[in-house]
Amino acid sequence: MHGSVFVEITPEILLKAYAAGIFPMAEDADDPAIYWVEPRERGILPLDRFHVASRLARTVRSGAFEVVTDRDFDAVIAGCAAPRRDSARTWINGRIRALYGELFDLGYCHTVEVYAGEPRTLVGGLYGVALGGAFFGESMFHLARDASKVALVHLAARLRRGGYRLLDAQFVTSHLAQFGAVEVPRQVYKRHLREAVEHPARWDGAPLAGSEALAILSG
Repeated sequence: MHGSVFVEITPEILLKAYAAGIFPMAEDADDPAIYWVEPRERGILPLDRFHVASRLARTVRSGAFEVVTDRDFDAVIAGCAAPRRDSARTWINGRIRALYGELFDLGYCHTVEVYAGEPRTLVGGLYGVALGGAFFGESMFHLARDASKVALVHLAARLRRGGYRLLDAQFVTSHLAQFGAVEVPRQVYKRHLREAVEHPARWDGAPLAGSEALAILSG
């Protein structure tokens, strides 16, 4: 379900929309309009059953990447908005960049960033919105193999350590299914959402080694 919106959207309106189970998208980067989306079937990643394949676990544990949070929001959203190999279009337009930048400044939007090489270069990451004990994953990107997957593993571990109840994935893709993403009906999702938003949680930006992240997720 969606409808185009041409009125001004503030960060406060955006947070209320998330609390109601709705999120914004744009048709294209060049289209200034934003529409609201409320899927009939919602994708979630259960934090108590988050699956990490053995090969990926070796990569996470190896320390090949440096993983940090909230260092460079602009670079992360630019990476997420860049054209992909399979599509030149993106749903992240200028209005969405500005809105989530405001949420980042207010402490509601967070990034997980993956760096590699010398000097360190951003090679992947993700961003999303934290509200109570719910985290709404928005987008991710990678320029190096497994970089976005490593970011997601670190995100899930930080959410578990911080006491979050819900990791919203919006839609289930083959990329997310390998981590245990499932679809739930809209009403079931809204029940989980209400409980999560009312639950206090703490965004965990402290340094976290790959072995620690895996231990948290397997605990």
